[in-house]
Amino acid sequence: MSAPKPREDRTAAGVLTMLCAVVFFTCIDSSAKWLSLAGMPVLQIVFARYFGHFVYATLIYMPQEGLSAFRSRAPFKQLLRSTFLFGSTVCNFFALQSLPITVTTTIMFAGPIVVTLLAIPILGEKVGLRRIAAVCTGFVGVLVVMQPWGAEFHPAMMYSLAALVIASMYFIMTRMLAGVETNATQQVWSAGLASVVLAPFAASVWVWPEGGTEWLVMFLIGGFGMTGHILVTIAHRWADASILAPMVYSQIFLAAIAGIVVFATWPTIWTLGGGLIIIGSGLYIWHRERQKAGALRKTTRVP
Repeated sequence: MSAPKPREDRTAAGVLTMLCAVVFFTCIDSSAKWLSLAGMPVLQIVFARYFGHFVYATLIYMPQEGLSAFRSRAPFKQLLRSTFLFGSTVCNFFALQSLPITVTTTIMFAGPIVVTLLAIPILGEKVGLRRIAAVCTGFVGVLVVMQPWGAEFHPAMMYSLAALVIASMYFIMTRMLAGVETNATQQVWSAGLASVVLAPFAASVWVWPEGGTEWLVMFLIGGFGMTGHILVTIAHRWADASILAPMVYSQIFLAAIAGIVVFATWPTIWTLGGGLIIIGSGLYIWHRERQKAGALRKTTRVP
């Protein structure tokens, strides 16, 4: 079994690679919403996303890794990580059936906030009062986007909330597996497990695409997923996570462009306002993480 590739100091390339990954993630959501509006069942769309991912990943990694690509050093944790990833995707795609892509994207931006909370009991991390205040502020931003008190609230937003929490567990598991698994194993397991689990459900609701465009989008969505996750892995090998984290927020602009161009949907003032609150709190948490990491390096430096 091959070892994980070593880190390299290529910060600028890492940032650009992360931005490219965000473009592909926006393509996943846009494709899912487009296929849903075309009448394709959500479970079929999720299956197409992961089965395509699995096929592409197998074609890329099998010639290099052989069967070792399927061997995990931590199978139980890898199983949990893969389950959280496709569970989040299912909830997100159900939300996209009824919600603008800008709304689902903005709610998912609260991911770093939820991860900060979950890291306390699961990873044993210590979080100060200022970061707790930032977490609370971030949730205010989520409430501004959802507007549970007004007519703009849609029940499908609960799918987005579920996707947010489950995706946060996926990132927690990714932290736990950092430096343990190879990129090949991460890709093959996450896509393969979802494909196997979803296959019978997708078959029970299967609707054949009616035209060439539907077929093309269905084949491309898996490639978008695989490429995005590979780029994220490469980016984190080239640059620190603390530098890459804010790059994810560029997706709100990409989602807005996709919503306007593809779906003729403009973001509301509530979505933009709540998004700014979430991004502000997320950036503060990111800033505190960098400060903490810098202080740790100073205290552990050999004189």
